[in-house]
Amino acid sequence: MGRIDFLEGVVDIGREIRAAGSDRYQDPLVDEAVQSSIQDVLRTWKAKMLPIPTFDGTRFHSTFQLDRQLQLYALSQPIKFGERKMGTLTAVKVCHGSFDPKAEQSFLGILCAMIAQSAMINRFYPDHEMSVVALPVVSGKLPFDRSHIVGNSKAMENVFELLQQVSDADTTVLILGESGVGKELIADALHKNSSRRSKPFIKVNCAALPETLLESELFGHEKGAFTGAHAQKKGRFELAHGGTIFLDEIGDLSPATQIKLLRVIQQREFERLGGVSTIKTDVRIIAATNRDLEAMIDSNQFRQDLYYRLNVFPLHVPPLSERKTDIMPITDFFIEKYRKIHNKNIRRISTPAIDMLTSYHWPGNVRELENCVERAVLLTNEGVIRGHHLPPSLQIAESTGVESGSNLKTMLESMERELILDSLKSSKGNMAKAARDLGLTERVMGLRARKYHLDPKNFRKPQQG
Repeated sequence: MGRIDFLEGVVDIGREIRAAGSDRYQDPLVDEAVQSSIQDVLRTWKAKMLPIPTFDGTRFHSTFQLDRQLQLYALSQPIKFGERKMGTLTAVKVCHGSFDPKAEQSFLGILCAMIAQSAMINRFYPDHEMSVVALPVVSGKLPFDRSHIVGNSKAMENVFELLQQVSDADTTVLILGESGVGKELIADALHKNSSRRSKPFIKVNCAALPETLLESELFGHEKGAFTGAHAQKKGRFELAHGGTIFLDEIGDLSPATQIKLLRVIQQREFERLGGVSTIKTDVRIIAATNRDLEAMIDSNQFRQDLYYRLNVFPLHVPPLSERKTDIMPITDFFIEKYRKIHNKNIRRISTPAIDMLTSYHWPGNVRELENCVERAVLLTNEGVIRGHHLPPSLQIAESTGVESGSNLKTMLESMERELILDSLKSSKGNMAKAARDLGLTERVMGLRARKYHLDPKNFRKPQQG
C-alpha cells in the first residue's frame, strides 16, 4: 500500500498522479504511523522509517490476510526536483522477518525521482492527466502553508521559519521590504496559518486613500457625519472583528490618523466618525511599509510610540536582487499562470533569456518580474521565450553585457547572436537544420556563426564509444 502527497501549488489542481491506496488506511495504528512519517519528512525533508506495532501480528491478521509473524513498517521519502520541495511518497512495508531497509528506501528514492520528473514535465505539457492528493491533517500543527509564495533560497527559508514561529500568535507583525517583494502575500500567509484563518482578512492600502476618506474607511461613520454620509458605514476595523487587518503602506498615514490608530492598538476600541458609542474590536494587526520608519521618526513624520507598538515582530522580506536562486522558480510560476490565461503553449525559455533574467538587478522586484513574464508570454508565438521577448531594460546594460549607451547596430547584433546560438542548440549543431529554422541559407548561417565565434561542434552530442 502506498500514497503520494503533493504540496499545494506544485502541480495544478485538475491534473493528477494517482497512487494506489491513497485514502486513509483501514487500521488506526497504521494510519497514525503513516501520518507521523509524512510529518517527519515534511519537517526534515529526509527519509523516514517507522515500525508499526503489530501485537504478534494478530491485530492485522484480518486486515492483511497474513500470518501471525508479519512485521509492518511505514516508509516515507521526500519528493524533490533539485532544491524544489514537492511532496512525499509513503509506503507500508509488510514482511515476515528481516528485511533490508536501505534497499527499500533506495527503491523508494528512485520512484521519488521519477515522480518529481513526471510532475515537472506535466507543468509544461498539460495533455497529461494528473490529480493532486492534499496533504493530510494530523493531530498537531500543519506544515506551514506557503500558498503562492515561491522561493527556496536561504533568505526565503529564513522568512518562512519566522512566519511559522509567529503565525499562530496574535502578535502584531511589521513587514518591511522594498516595493514589489510580496509583502501582501506574506500577510496573507500569516493569516491563513493563524488560529484566525476562518475569520475575515481585511486589507487597507493606506497610500491609496486621501486622508479625508482614510479615517472613514478605517473606523466607519454614522449617518450625517459629513456631507455625503447618507447612511451608517462600518469601518475596516469593525469588519475585521475576530480576524486580521492588514495595513499596507503604513508609513503614509497622516499624523492625525497615526494618533487614532495608536489608540486602537493600545485600547482595542474606537468610535465611528460622527458617533459617540465606543466600539470594541478584537483584531490581529499586520502592517507593512517600504519606507524607513526610523528615519521618519527622526524627521518627525512618524510617531515613535506608534512605531514601537507596530514593531513587536519585524519581518524583513529580502529584495529579489538578494535571492537570485528564486528568479527561475518564480519565472516558472508566472509562465504557468499566464500561459493558461492567454492560452499559449510555452515549452521552454532560451538560454540567453535565462541569462538576462538571472543577471538583471530587478529594482521592481517580483512585481516587475511578473510583468516581464506576462509580456514575454504574449509576444512569443513559437513556444519558446527568447531574449528579444523580454523588455528593453533587460536587453541592455548588465542584462546582456551591452553598454547602456550602445547604438542600434550593437543591440541588433546582440539579438542576432542570441538567435544563432539558440538555433544551434536546438539543432544540436546541425547547420543545415539551424539554417532552415532561421530561414537562412547554410552559407549565410556559417558566416553568422563564424562572426559570433560559435562553433557548431560544441553543440553536438559526444559520440558514444
